[in-house]
Amino acid sequence: MKKFIIAALAASVLTAPVLAAPGYERDGRDRIEQTQRTVVTHKTIVRKDMRRPEYRQWSRGQRFDHRYARNYRVIDAPRAYHLKPAPRGYHWVRSGNDAVLVGITSGIIASVLANALH
Repeated sequence: MKKFIIAALAASVLTAPVLAAPGYERDGRDRIEQTQRTVVTHKTIVRKDMRRPEYRQWSRGQRFDHRYARNYRVIDAPRAYHLKPAPRGYHWVRSGNDAVLVGITSGIIASVLANALH
């Protein structure tokens, strides 16, 4: 009888942490069921305003940025648009209907011909 009581006592001591552990529930039919805990994380999505850049009116001495140029294209044949050939280190650029003479390495505007291109 002592062996039976000692075995029952040992079994209860060993099973007590299992029953007290989180995630286990005891139902009414003496069964132990493991439950899952769900962790809810909230994500915040930040959207940048994806507007088109505002176009600029160019003037001499400004730094030319092609992102703000309307209908940006490098003019390969300036004589077709009745423009003088660009000096060394410069090239003609189209921005909307304007012809802009821009330094290749610096990006500084040397000349602007407004409404030169139709």
